[in-house]
Amino acid sequence: MPIRPSRRALLALAAAFGLAAAPAMAQQYPTRPVSMVVPFAAGGPTDTVARLLAEAMGRELGQTVVVENVGGAGGTIGAQRVAQARPDGYTILLHHIGMATIPTLYRRLGYDPVNGFETIGLVTEVPMTLVARKDFPADTLQDAVALIRREGEKLNYANAGIGAASHLCGILLMKAVDKAMTTVPFRGTGPAMQELMAGRVDLMCDQTTNTTQQIAAGSIKVLAVTTPERVPALPNVPTTAEAGLPDLQVTIWHGLYAPRGTPAPVIERLSRALQVALRDEKVVSRFADLGTAPVAQEQATPEAHRRFWQADIAKWRPVIQAAGQYAD
Repeated sequence: MPIRPSRRALLALAAAFGLAAAPAMAQQYPTRPVSMVVPFAAGGPTDTVARLLAEAMGRELGQTVVVENVGGAGGTIGAQRVAQARPDGYTILLHHIGMATIPTLYRRLGYDPVNGFETIGLVTEVPMTLVARKDFPADTLQDAVALIRREGEKLNYANAGIGAASHLCGILLMKAVDKAMTTVPFRGTGPAMQELMAGRVDLMCDQTTNTTQQIAAGSIKVLAVTTPERVPALPNVPTTAEAGLPDLQVTIWHGLYAPRGTPAPVIERLSRALQVALRDEKVVSRFADLGTAPVAQEQATPEAHRRFWQADIAKWRPVIQAAGQYAD
């Protein structure tokens, strides 16, 4: 009479097989192109970072990394797409500081914005610039602050939608000057920047990856950078602290994520590829042109990324709650 193995024995066998298969999976991965989802429109600052990173990571992985723009709803549509993807390492997410604000900004989501992901590593921290239309009647941040306090809601502040980096910067700006402006949300950074260049809105905060070229061309006017130190790509632009607004400081960090449950060996392979990409001469040089730099190698790890992310969630929660501006 044949002996039938117990359910417990079968589960143990399956677990042992899984452990044995994990190293083999890491050695074989990837065997086909990897999709890097960017939850914003093409041509924006996060998309710029993604395309530089995808090319360099693809060389290290030996497979093409395809950037896929899945915009909408403040980055939550693309994030949900990745959270619900098969956890096999072939669908990953490049997102910015929005990953730290979405858990507070959105009270009803179709996915878990924290526990739905594995962290792969941080990529870069991008400075923000406070910029204005080129004929804005203030040339310095001090003069702009005086104008905002005088004109208030007569001035238009553009952003890329609730939860976008430009929206968060605007919250801090209006809090710092203790005066509200009329907020004009757009469906992404690109349309907002176009309206600023056309002179139809007055002010905006945006990442240096999206403003340095426009500033150099004279298409927009720069008032300050929102970092503790001046930005090498914009050495003549004062910091917000120098201009009298020390509380208006924000940088936009980017990180890579995979769906929860992606095998640890695959996460490690992706993290190693990220670390190699961040040392790539082209990436370093292009980031410098855009006013940013790769993070230190020890930050491009899953563990450091998760610690940083959790700390930033805690940092932004009271700011958003105090503003009372939610996305749903």
